[in-house]
Amino acid sequence: MRFLGDYWENVAYKYLKKNKLKLVQRNYYSKFGEIDLVMQDEETLVFIEVKYRKNSEKVSAIESVTLSKQKKIIQTAKFFLLENNKYNNWNCRFDVLSIEGDKKKPHIQWFKNAFY
Repeated sequence: MRFLGDYWENVAYKYLKKNKLKLVQRNYYSKFGEIDLVMQDEETLVFIEVKYRKNSEKVSAIESVTLSKQKKIIQTAKFFLLENNKYNNWNCRFDVLSIEGDKKKPHIQWFKNAFY
C-alpha cells in the first residue's frame, strides 16, 4: 500500500512543481502524524495532504480529509515549525491535492487553503 501512496505523492509533487512550488520536505513525520509534502509557494510555506481515490462513489478524496485528520496535520505542522525556526515568520497554508481516476488519466484538483 505504501508503494501506491508513494506513486500518487510523486504525481502530486510533479504537478505542484509545474505550478512553481519548491519542495522543502517529503513525508515529514512527528508523533502527531505525517505531512505528505511541505513546499514553498513564493514566501508561503505550504503543508500539503495528497489524497487519491480510484473512484469517489462513497467518499471523494477531498471529503476524506476529516476534521480529525486536519487537526493531526495542523499539530504536525506546528512541530515542523518548532524544528525549522527559519520559517517562523513565514505565512503558512494547508492545501489538499485530490487525485481521482487511474494512472492513464488522473483528475487532479488543488484546494488551496483547504482548512485552517
